[in-house]
Amino acid sequence: MRNIVLIGFMGTGKSTVGKRLALSLAWDFVDTDLEVGEVTSMSVPEIFRRYGETRFRSEERLVVQRLSRQEQMVIATGGGTVLNQLNWNDLTKNGIVIGLHASLEEIISRIGHKNDRPLLKSTKEEIEKLWSGRRECYAKADLMIDTTQKDIDEVVSEILEGLGRMTNNEFTRVSKD
Repeated sequence: MRNIVLIGFMGTGKSTVGKRLALSLAWDFVDTDLEVGEVTSMSVPEIFRRYGETRFRSEERLVVQRLSRQEQMVIATGGGTVLNQLNWNDLTKNGIVIGLHASLEEIISRIGHKNDRPLLKSTKEEIEKLWSGRRECYAKADLMIDTTQKDIDEVVSEILEGLGRMTNNEFTRVSKD
């Protein structure tokens, strides 16, 4: 059984949706950013502040290598994880990639007030440039889901329906929550 890998820009709902999706499938859930924090004993902002993005991406790479060998996991990636082609290759070997998308306005309304995201210390224009530059990479997903103005259950249902069409109903919901 393959993994489900959630990709997309920060604020699209990867962690929130991933937890609910994993619960629905009775699979394990892991967030790559939190996993990096576990193995380094530092938060992502702390890694960025003390060592910079290069160190974070190096730690992230090791986490992705390990997780991509697992099975029956829902993996929520950080927004920049799949920009590294090696990460993309590892995650797609044993995973179906679900891209979560939201409008820039929705993303900013969801996370604009949070100051714990290192790459959001920028202006709205810089965030828009980052968002625009990553969209092409996210579009390579096996299935794209727009999370703008949708609740978690709607997004999870869309994912399960899409996965069912792609895999001849290999993915089934365990409970109706």
